[in-house]
Amino acid sequence: MLYLLFAPLAEDLQLANLFRYITFRTGGALMTAMLIAFVFGKPMIGWLRRKQGKGQPIREEGIQRHVIEKAGTPTMGGFLILLGVMIGTLLWADLTNQYVWIVIFVTAGFGLIGFVDDYMKVTKQSTAGFGGKFKLLFEFTIAAIAVVWATSVARANGMDAGLETSIAFPFFKDFLINIGPLFYVFGCIVIVGSGNAVNMTDGLDGLAIVPVMIAAATFGVIAYLVGRVDFAEYLQVHHTPGTSELLVFCGALLGAGLGFLWWNAPPAMIFMGDTGSLSLGGALGAIAIAVKHEIVLAIVGGLFVLEMVSVMVQVASFKLTGKRVFRMAPIHHHFEKKGWAEPTIVIRFWIIAVILALIGLATLKLR
Repeated sequence: MLYLLFAPLAEDLQLANLFRYITFRTGGALMTAMLIAFVFGKPMIGWLRRKQGKGQPIREEGIQRHVIEKAGTPTMGGFLILLGVMIGTLLWADLTNQYVWIVIFVTAGFGLIGFVDDYMKVTKQSTAGFGGKFKLLFEFTIAAIAVVWATSVARANGMDAGLETSIAFPFFKDFLINIGPLFYVFGCIVIVGSGNAVNMTDGLDGLAIVPVMIAAATFGVIAYLVGRVDFAEYLQVHHTPGTSELLVFCGALLGAGLGFLWWNAPPAMIFMGDTGSLSLGGALGAIAIAVKHEIVLAIVGGLFVLEMVSVMVQVASFKLTGKRVFRMAPIHHHFEKKGWAEPTIVIRFWIIAVILALIGLATLKLR
């Protein structure tokens, strides 16, 4: 909004020229989103606590310490993150950019699904929530719209022919596989998989939000670089016109995440819930599709992949052999069962997320 108001005045008003710079607007989005989370955090926590009563239901078969220590903590804290992200983005981004609207669409859509899931859990005081099949149906529908939308925008923006339906591989500057119509299926799996992987990671105080912020910051840098033809040519990566503006969205996400972490740091005063985890994971998937770095998302978000794979392995092993590979899945609960303290698990997982982000950024130069 501010870009549309001030950018046309740049020739006559020197101060207005600042709004033409994506980096300046990213800083503005970050600060706006963070302040919103700081200011509205405490009132929202109080309101949710009054409305939810017993708070988020805790799995009885899970970690027994959680039943005692975390009982009564309100959920749906993801709404606080979304409030900061949406206001920060709408205020500072170039709203004529279609990629911004695609990511907003996925974020809001997955957030709505997560909200319904959280609402059902709280009102019924059950961990069942939204039915799995219906949940996936709605997620894939939103993802399909987003992927079709993104590929059409890529063509309209003049992306190299065939790149919009191709998979680019890191470490290789010319290695592309054009899978044609199958890319729409692949894109849906990336977005839905990313949303649910972050959802599975959200099990300990602060565990999910920091890796999400790290991934958002990483993909903000990637979006900015591949969206500019000069940097893309220098790094020998595929140019994706128009995606630089997603840096503003990533800045807003980073700011909202920092503000939310203030309230979510151990011991958490509020949980992110599916409202936050699904929407943030979906947003990361949508950004990866837009910038043509889907494989890099699996590297940068390797922690989320590990969490999801641990659940898949656990379920498959138990169904096939009747035995469990892990003491409990997702894998962060496995380490809790082994006696690791919650802060130890969280901080070590943060360290892993930083290392994976650095590897992901390294793929830009190692070609």
